[in-house]
Amino acid sequence: MAPAKKKSSGIGESIRKRALSYPQTHEDFPWGESAFKVKGKTFVFMSDGEDGVSFSVKLPASRDLALSLPGSEPTHYGLGSKGWVTLRPTSKTSAAVLQFLIDEGYRSVAPKKLVDALGDPPRLPIPA
Repeated sequence: MAPAKKKSSGIGESIRKRALSYPQTHEDFPWGESAFKVKGKTFVFMSDGEDGVSFSVKLPASRDLALSLPGSEPTHYGLGSKGWVTLRPTSKTSAAVLQFLIDEGYRSVAPKKLVDALGDPPRLPIPA
């Protein structure tokens, strides 16, 4: 019998839903955490547990922006030097900003044909 899936937080479910909305993506569970992949390449790692949500995303263009967000840091294990950032979003973190970062992560690893089919990337939401 398969183990029962643990209940996800609202933020975790939002990240999962967004990551899986892209063409040819799927979720794997290495090390007991979620890894969202396109064509075998990971664009988001996520932990959603008692300590809250932590997710890492590849951000070649928006790395500095992401690092300016509260609770963010370069991803460990040498990934930070390759543009990966780990974030710990809270209920105060803008869903639009999270979606923007996940979109960049997907576009950074997906095959060009899949990226081209998406059209223009979203613009970063700037508060008025």
